[in-house]
Amino acid sequence: MNSGTTTAILATFSLLCTVASADIATVGVGATAPDFTLPSIGQSGDVTLSEFADSNLTVVMWIATRCPVSNDYNERMEALADDYRDKGVAFVGVNANKTESTEECVQHAQIHGFSFAVVKDDGNRVADQYGARVTPEVFVLDSKRVVKYHGRIDDSREISRVRPTIFVRLWMRSWRATIRLDQRLVRLDAV
Repeated sequence: MNSGTTTAILATFSLLCTVASADIATVGVGATAPDFTLPSIGQSGDVTLSEFADSNLTVVMWIATRCPVSNDYNERMEALADDYRDKGVAFVGVNANKTESTEECVQHAQIHGFSFAVVKDDGNRVADQYGARVTPEVFVLDSKRVVKYHGRIDDSREISRVRPTIFVRLWMRSWRATIRLDQRLVRLDAV
């Protein structure tokens, strides 16, 4: 193969990779996250993200049944949902793994006691819209679906090595402090 042919093949491959990656959006902090409707696993019907508009925040988590990293976070994901439910924070788990069946997702949610909604994103349509690439991966949305945080749950797969006040919990705490401060300012202005 001559160098001209090699260059043409590499250029074509590079163009295809660029086009393919351009089709996958990334929803960044400050952007409005797209609404979605996906089939609920374990319950009849669909779950629509806009159903959670009355929540102070909605945490959308990409999860998997077979990923060892995601499975290391099962208890932490449920603990977050449990800790923040009474504070008006909704949680939705999204499984976009095409090799994991709906039945497998149902069993996984039951075994791990997930109290939050879990939906199946067959074809990765919503994952691609958000730019979700790994499991677990979270997007924290305000009541208008504006992304306030995107990233990891914490800094270690091993729970014994997690620093206590980082990532999602830290963000949630700072959000609550901001709301409290805003409420005090409103009361002071009203006086």
